Amino acid sequence: MKLQGKVGIVTGGAQGLGKAYALRLAEEGAKLIVVDVLDTGPVKKDIETMGGEALALQTDVTDEKGTEEMARKAVERFGKIDILINNAAMYASISKKSFFDISVSEWDQVIGVNLKGTFLCSKAVFPQMKKQGKGKIINVSSGTFYKGIPFFLHYVTTKGGVIAFTRALAREVGDHGICVNTIAPGLTVSDGTAENPSYTDDYSNATVNTRCIKRIEMPEDLTGTIVFLSSEDSDMITGQTIVVDGGSVFN
Repeated sequence: MKLQGKVGIVTGGAQGLGKAYALRLAEEGAKLIVVDVLDTGPVKKDIETMGGEALALQTDVTDEKGTEEMARKAVERFGKIDILINNAAMYASISKKSFFDISVSEWDQVIGVNLKGTFLCSKAVFPQMKKQGKGKIINVSSGTFYKGIPFFLHYVTTKGGVIAFTRALAREVGDHGICVNTIAPGLTVSDGTAENPSYTDDYSNATVNTRCIKRIEMPEDLTGTIVFLSSEDSDMITGQTIVVDGGSVFN
């Protein structure tokens, strides 16, 4: 169990990839704070059924006071914060459209969750990680940044921003023993993508055909990299982006 005794926060953890990350971290021995605007109670229950410990929080990552309270409650419950997975993002709920048809309000909302949320959650956990002299911040980007996928301009822009954020923050917090890295998944089957007509079989098949490993990507394909970046095995790795997409793009 690579994460025995560690304490991790997973944002956007109520479903999809965030849920997969939380469950896998718990399997590896971590105590979890599962955060989402949705109800994270069922994921907490799943973790406890596995014999793990978890705290369920309903938190808006775009709200500064809410993210500060998230960090405070994590320390109050478990005494420390070792890992932050900045997974919360708007993606599956977005419909494909020309950049000209993206409203200002939708642009602001996507930027707010995907970038501002990453900033606020990182800011919230930093004082505790600094105090500990160690920590792992893992941000979630996307292979769409490397491809420049059209009709998702706001989403792709935020995922490029996440990589820039990772590189700059790694330079700032390295002296405190904090590693900051990014995972960039390819198109992955999850709760949201399976239900959104923008992610049809044609789109999925077209993506698969660009890969060296020609199959559909599942949430479980990503969790090993998440565990690695959360563990002491990656203590000398920071500022990096690991693309996990079966070889669709090369970083």
